[in-house]
Amino acid sequence: MEWFHGRGAIAVAFSGGVDSSVVLAAALASAADSVTAVTAVSPSVARWQIELAKSIAAHLAADHRLIETDEVSLPQYRVNDASRCFHCKSTLYQTLDRLCQSPELDAATIVSGTNADDLGDYRPGIAAGDRAGVLKPLAELGIDKSGVRELARHFGLPNASLPASPCLASRIAYGVPVTPERLAQVEQAEDLLRGMGLANVRVRFHEGDLARIEVPADQISKLADAPLRTELTQRLTEIGFRYVTLDLQGFSSGSMNRQLVSLGGPTDSGT
Repeated sequence: MEWFHGRGAIAVAFSGGVDSSVVLAAALASAADSVTAVTAVSPSVARWQIELAKSIAAHLAADHRLIETDEVSLPQYRVNDASRCFHCKSTLYQTLDRLCQSPELDAATIVSGTNADDLGDYRPGIAAGDRAGVLKPLAELGIDKSGVRELARHFGLPNASLPASPCLASRIAYGVPVTPERLAQVEQAEDLLRGMGLANVRVRFHEGDLARIEVPADQISKLADAPLRTELTQRLTEIGFRYVTLDLQGFSSGSMNRQLVSLGGPTDSGT
């Protein structure tokens, strides 16, 4: 909490995930002049995540602002290459910076939830934050993911055990253009699976309107069972997918990056 001393007003880029929640909780417990949580709203952010951010901010009694971002309108974002996250975060931080320069936020210092473990990967979003002058208190203090979880429990955060859930665009295979319609399909499909009791799930969108479902290995047999398999296939077809597949390797965070590795490119393990 001493990290915030002397830094004036603070604006936390707040997703509602455990990392940014810990930063927000620490800032609120510090001697910062003021603290504001700011959450992006766009087609690439699932509605449940926005509601979670609202809930956590309310739990902490934080001043919470929602800002509309328009990254989906950018051609360089929609093309969906390895720099997609850079363009997304650049748009977020530009929008946030404009808000922070307003009199009501008093030229606030922007901070993110980047932790020390994140620095070991290629993360275009972190590069965008560095370019925008966004500070990373967790990473600067050497706090890794396990340390973040410990701090979340210390602060009594209700999302202390919440699995990471990157933006919806991370589900769309590189080279398949990101559109609001495809993002909505992914969101509906994952909502459907969560409604079936599968908390840790990804629906990957591949070329040809193919859905590749990833669930933990011990849940694969549940989805492969005939009645549920038939229902799921029908529902996903109604959502707009042409083909529905179940990945027998099971859930794997960052599995979309296998394509980049096969091409000799860098990876970002947060997808």
